Amino acid sequence: MAHLNGVHHVAFMTADMKSQIAFFSDVLGLKLKALYWMHNVDGYLHAFMELNANSSVAFVAAPMVKDLPITKGVSHAGNPVKPCAAGVMQHIAFSVNSDDELLAMRDRIRSKGVRVLGPLEHGFCQSIYFGGPENLVLEVSTSPDAINGDEWIDPAVVKLNGISDEELLSYRNPAPYNNAHANAVAQPPSGIGKPEYSEMDKAFAAAFDLPDEVVLKELSESTPPVHI
Repeated sequence: MAHLNGVHHVAFMTADMKSQIAFFSDVLGLKLKALYWMHNVDGYLHAFMELNANSSVAFVAAPMVKDLPITKGVSHAGNPVKPCAAGVMQHIAFSVNSDDELLAMRDRIRSKGVRVLGPLEHGFCQSIYFGGPENLVLEVSTSPDAINGDEWIDPAVVKLNGISDEELLSYRNPAPYNNAHANAVAQPPSGIGKPEYSEMDKAFAAAFDLPDEVVLKELSESTPPVHI
């Protein structure tokens, strides 16, 4: 059975690794768990801040990032009610377990001098809102129960997006995938109109066509930078 069970990590690009680590540690209380040279990419740094044992906030730093402009409405939304370019993360909402924890997190953030809006009640969750370094748009939410799709899927919005009744049923109940084949599924060809990475150099693009066992053997790097 193939089923996603959460977010392992979400990665933000940064021009100031230390400021992001300091904010997420001091203001939000996340532990720094990894900071090292990024694998297979010369000059890049990678950091992981722990949300829980199975989920992290990550940062990627590269020398050229300081010269790339932050453009409101394109690269960044600036706040949770503004747009940004398609495919760009508009905001990210972290989770806490209760209303009391949400208030405690609000107070923790404010105690560090950061302005916070909320809580706001959204029906299926309560949320607080605040900004992070390099114009990150951040939110913390808590939900007492799972979202009830019968209540929160608006037929008018479904119609606005051109979703048929049949499609809606499939989106709400995706078909399970059970790979009963003896062998792994072959790599699809490039350029057939499906999503794939862009702006790849020839070596990176060619890696997708290597046998999976070669990728695992030749491109993996599992040795930590500190030997204990």
